[in-house]
Amino acid sequence: MDNETTAPVTVLGLGLMGTALARAFLAAGHPTTVWNRTAAKASALVAEGARLAPTIGDALAAGGTTIVCLTDYPAVRDLLDDAALEGATLVNLTSGDSGQARETAAWAEKRGARYLDGAIMAIPSSIGTDEAVILLSGPLPDFDLGALGTVSHLGEDPGLASLYDVAGLTMMWSVLNAWLQGTAMLKTAGVDAATYAPFAQQIAAGVAGWLPGYAEQVDKGSFPAEVSALETDVRAMAHMVEESEALGVNAELPKLIKAMADRAIAAGHGGEQYPVLIREFERP
Repeated sequence: MDNETTAPVTVLGLGLMGTALARAFLAAGHPTTVWNRTAAKASALVAEGARLAPTIGDALAAGGTTIVCLTDYPAVRDLLDDAALEGATLVNLTSGDSGQARETAAWAEKRGARYLDGAIMAIPSSIGTDEAVILLSGPLPDFDLGALGTVSHLGEDPGLASLYDVAGLTMMWSVLNAWLQGTAMLKTAGVDAATYAPFAQQIAAGVAGWLPGYAEQVDKGSFPAEVSALETDVRAMAHMVEESEALGVNAELPKLIKAMADRAIAAGHGGEQYPVLIREFERP
């Protein structure tokens, strides 16, 4: 991997995230070429030392690694369809799904490009700090993306970064929705969100600590009830539904949780531990 900060880089797409990426490369000392369909968006970066490429051809000809950050995968293909990609190294940090990532990897490789797919687990303001997590999948990069944040290479499958991205978003929104459910319930008793938040953090951290042990059960396909059986857990789930309804708050989330547990119990898994619900999540 090239760790020299003098290695050139090109950034295609200067939305909020693309601009943050280019600015981080500039701050780290990389000669940075930028391109955007609306060239005026590049003016601030040019003032900071970036070179504006007038065309996609000029941007690719600048050499080094080309970072792509556009609205979606079709936009990437549309932009680069007529470009000379032979010998180019593309790192696509555009949001999409794993199927699109694999299709775009095959498309780029047929055009003679070296292709990595990626996902940015960060907001623009955190780019360039350790808090910004950049996921990469595909062939090992020969360019150091450390200027952007904490970089993790997940493997050769170009779809892995997108899959991890969606899995991470699932965790994020599930935790937030659970916190909002609890907040709505406690507000009926005059407890505000700020008061509840530290307790919720403690619960979330405790549950996170269970994950490695539960992962062992999932990977082995064996779910002994070492802590609690699902048939015991479902009684607490029923209480969540009843309490929500009695308080007059939305009960959709606790009903969904209980419905999945009910199906697992009906399938004969009531005496097993909670991770046996993986069977329900694996269903189409």
